Amino acid sequence: MVSINTQLAELSELMMLSASLTYLVAFIVFAWDLGSLSKQKLERRDRETVLATGGTGDSDHRPSQGVWDYPKQSPKLPRVAVSLTVLGFLLHCFAVISRGIAANRVPWGNLYEYFTTGALIVIGVYLALLVKKDLRFLGTFLVGIALLMMCAATIGFPTPVAHLMPALQSYWLIIHVSVAVIASALFTVSFALSVLQLIKSSSKASGASTGMAWRWLSKIPDVEQLENLAYRLITVAFVCWTFTLIAGAVWAEQAWGRYWGWDPKEVWTFVIWAVYAGYLHARATAGWKGNRSAYLSIIGFACIIINSTLINIFADGLHSYSGI
Repeated sequence: MVSINTQLAELSELMMLSASLTYLVAFIVFAWDLGSLSKQKLERRDRETVLATGGTGDSDHRPSQGVWDYPKQSPKLPRVAVSLTVLGFLLHCFAVISRGIAANRVPWGNLYEYFTTGALIVIGVYLALLVKKDLRFLGTFLVGIALLMMCAATIGFPTPVAHLMPALQSYWLIIHVSVAVIASALFTVSFALSVLQLIKSSSKASGASTGMAWRWLSKIPDVEQLENLAYRLITVAFVCWTFTLIAGAVWAEQAWGRYWGWDPKEVWTFVIWAVYAGYLHARATAGWKGNRSAYLSIIGFACIIINSTLINIFADGLHSYSGI
């Protein structure tokens, strides 16, 4: 058996800490930018809206072009925040890859590695989406979620670099878990969009968006656009999660001689699949748009959190070794 490279493992931990600190600074800058909309800018934007709508002030008649974009002369704060996020992502990549090299295996064999790799994919998905749409308003939320995942890994599930136990020494670990992490990252982004959708919808209904505390919502796209992007991400993530469920069943047959055994982890993987299947079905056939679809998205993400934490830690099943 190949020995553990302890020096590289220590370097991985140092790079993980460096990535976390960089994300923390990026989070602060993103939050600063989101809350920095001054009264003068808000009044100017309102005047521009009135002019664009012919004096009606009806936001439903705004031109759709550029609605996701910052002005051409992009403010410095979001550019700095994105640059810091890219730097943190590169440090994070080095930390995850070097941990895998140190152990001579894929770096997602326990909960520490699952959460740190998951946080990396969340940031990676966010940066990839930034190439297509200007989603810098999401930075505060997604970088914050990634930070929480890394804190959970470091504080709640600290695990030294070690070899995998025999049951996990399979190529299915690479296939099954990697696709599950990608799906979970996409679900995480859609969760953030759904939360913003509910906040913006609630503030619009109550008129709270005109208050000082809610001015940052003027930087957020309309609820319909948030919902549509969340729907597209969930559609892709659902396909990945379906593959995860099938691949897990095939791996279970090879490892334990049966495709399905009502193990807690298996059950909750199916529960997640069922919730998001219900989301897609309800939105496509029953017209469940608006807040109801957002609530289903949030419920699905809550099931993912339960599956990733409580089930791994407290449930007594064949998957219990995957948690710690």
